[in-house]
Amino acid sequence: MASSEKQFILRRIHSLLGVIPIGIFLIQHLLINHFATISPEAFNKASDFMWNLPFKIVLEVVVIYIPILFHAIYGLYIAFTAKENVGRHSLFRNWMFLLQRVTGIISFIFIAVHVYQTRIQAALGHHVDFDMVSDILSNPISVTLYVVGVLSVIFHFSNGLWSFFITWGITQSAKSQRVMTYVTLFVFIVISIIGLRAIFAFV
Repeated sequence: MASSEKQFILRRIHSLLGVIPIGIFLIQHLLINHFATISPEAFNKASDFMWNLPFKIVLEVVVIYIPILFHAIYGLYIAFTAKENVGRHSLFRNWMFLLQRVTGIISFIFIAVHVYQTRIQAALGHHVDFDMVSDILSNPISVTLYVVGVLSVIFHFSNGLWSFFITWGITQSAKSQRVMTYVTLFVFIVISIIGLRAIFAFV
């Protein structure tokens, strides 16, 4: 297989995993956290339901950890090797290209920290509940870092949808790509509201 063909396939896999299953998991995870806006008890009930799913470890490894690791590692490779063609795209789209790479790196660090603070702590015997998350967000610095981290992840997913539709040949015309820009902006705003409301429900 030629190097160009291999890169083409890897980029398609990278793009697909960013939406399915990672993007779906992101939305589901934020919706679970959003139960905290109802009450601590509602969040604990939703969290316990997810924690007690059958074959949880298998689901986590196959649906979450392996896709995220591949997407992150190959994404970092793209971030440090890809060159944007400034003559081919608009100034706006070049900024989106840059922000996609920057938020990808921020997201990678944030997710690693978040997994340590929650999933690994749970494996060490600590219960993931409202009080645990509230303790994590018990100071302004942590809240700020979580806001930056969550918004970076949401932006990376939302803006990544624009590239996903091009990569998979869905939006080929300039008009369809402009429409998709507005769609992804709407997605970013809606999911950001859900994510930020969830964060401040724990504060």
